[in-house]
Amino acid sequence: MRHFFANTRDMMRGQRPDPVTERLDEGVTTISYPEQKRPYPERFRGVHRLTQRDDGSPRCVACLCCSTACPAQCIYIEAGEYPAGDKRRGYERYPVRFVIDELRCIFCGYCVEACPCDAIRMDTGAHAAPYDSRDQFIYEKDLLISFPSADGTLVTNNPRHEPGDPGHPGLSRSHQH
Repeated sequence: MRHFFANTRDMMRGQRPDPVTERLDEGVTTISYPEQKRPYPERFRGVHRLTQRDDGSPRCVACLCCSTACPAQCIYIEAGEYPAGDKRRGYERYPVRFVIDELRCIFCGYCVEACPCDAIRMDTGAHAAPYDSRDQFIYEKDLLISFPSADGTLVTNNPRHEPGDPGHPGLSRSHQH
């Protein structure tokens, strides 16, 4: 009871130590969530997000590497071909559906490491929000694209050079095998 009254007195006076930033010498302090939040470590794996290209399309090429590497098998990708006349047709695919079941995910990060295009990231800096039903934890492609990173951007810090760009190291689209 002594700690309860001491903490209540300090809170009323505005002298309560911040349990996030200040050292706790004596007494019991509590984080008053959601007013106070403990900062996440720099390497915290937040919820998934899909990164975008400069034109706003997802960087995912539907190679299925992330869903293959996932030990929980919580990623489902349905690949599609670009329409006739698109410069990417025959060269790469795109995800018609990209679904992650966040309740099945174990947040291991294997999907991020397996992605050759840096299309999927876990750098949102946020934990999954509490929802009422299971359906709300199934994230579709549109929702995954809308999540920003911890610094507020939708693009990735690792630029991918597309074929035809000056910095692209591999084959061009006009080069045949």
